[in-house]
Amino acid sequence: MIRRVFFLFIIPVAVLLPGCASYYSHFAMFPAENSQGEARQVRVSWDSAEYPDWWILDDRSTAMKVETQCSARIWRLRDDSHDQAGACGNGIRACAETGVDRVVVTGGHLDPSACLVVNPDDNNARIADIDGRLELLVVCEPVVPGFEREGEVINMDYLRASSVPYTVYTRKVPRGSLRASLPSFEESVCE
Repeated sequence: MIRRVFFLFIIPVAVLLPGCASYYSHFAMFPAENSQGEARQVRVSWDSAEYPDWWILDDRSTAMKVETQCSARIWRLRDDSHDQAGACGNGIRACAETGVDRVVVTGGHLDPSACLVVNPDDNNARIADIDGRLELLVVCEPVVPGFEREGEVINMDYLRASSVPYTVYTRKVPRGSLRASLPSFEESVCE
């Protein structure tokens, strides 16, 4: 009886447990211009769970966030391993929003509604597989870089579009460590 319980309950539960994952934060900060030509810092970040090679689960990640200094717009790039991957092609991407973004760089093999793409030459790219370096292609710009709401100006501008991808070198640190804090934006330049 105990043996039967072991095989029917304990082993399936052990297989479903998260295993011996190692958890990491990944991030980078680099200077660039927004669509208006203003110098800004851009921050890229995501978290990952890495499993040993012998484990049955693949490495996993959160969506990749791309943020531009002084802007309220936060891009979330996803790959096919995420539930909300979007319909704008394969690989790591974020789709343009109708009426909010317009694609200004076309050509190649990109889906016409893709706006930001990581490692555009790899249609099977996954965020969990990025190790220290990525290429970020931005092919759209905001229709309106900002608007006013209740007397306050809301900036929605982001990284300038380019036919050549930005090369970004990322840091990988154990999640929860003192070094895992994201670099912060200097807000005084936004005033």
